[in-house]
Amino acid sequence: MFTTGRHGYLNILSFRRILKYEVLCNKPQQGKKGDKTMQNKSPELIETARKKFAQFRALCAEHGEDAAWESMLEGFPELQRQRMGPSLALPTLAEGFRAAIPFFAAVGMEMDVVDISNRGVDAVLEIQRFCPYLDVCREYGFETPCHVICEMDMEASHRAFPEMKGEILCRQAFGSPVCIFKYQRPAKDEAGGVTASACS
Repeated sequence: MFTTGRHGYLNILSFRRILKYEVLCNKPQQGKKGDKTMQNKSPELIETARKKFAQFRALCAEHGEDAAWESMLEGFPELQRQRMGPSLALPTLAEGFRAAIPFFAAVGMEMDVVDISNRGVDAVLEIQRFCPYLDVCREYGFETPCHVICEMDMEASHRAFPEMKGEILCRQAFGSPVCIFKYQRPAKDEAGGVTASACS
């Protein structure tokens, strides 16, 4: 998935927005009737997800989960490099991730981006309000979609861009109102190089 004075700072407004989203629960949660999550699914997106869940289940049955995971990742970092490379070439992650908002909107997903860059670290929160995978994953025997979809996307992104680290902070599948992904990398200076503080 997307996400990562020039460097942003965490002002009071951004801080309040983050606090509003940081509601963590520990139980997988069923989608509710009438929820926008259930109404804005792209048929193409869901069909692609179905194929991915089906493939992962088949590979797990044949080779085990670890081997299935590595098999599914084959070629994925290269694809992520093609998809994300132009956006991540922008000066900051916030600029790059905001450039992806229209693409998510086109498939019915609503994305917010918060720049949390600080102390020589270029960092961003990617906030997804709707998860289109909560129901389809159960069709294939998975309690949540996170491992097959989001965690795999983040691992492929890290392999494609080793300098960028990713972390999932909130998951709708576990009861949170949104999914929040944090990405960070060393901040760049005006010339495009890594800042001294990011190297220390």
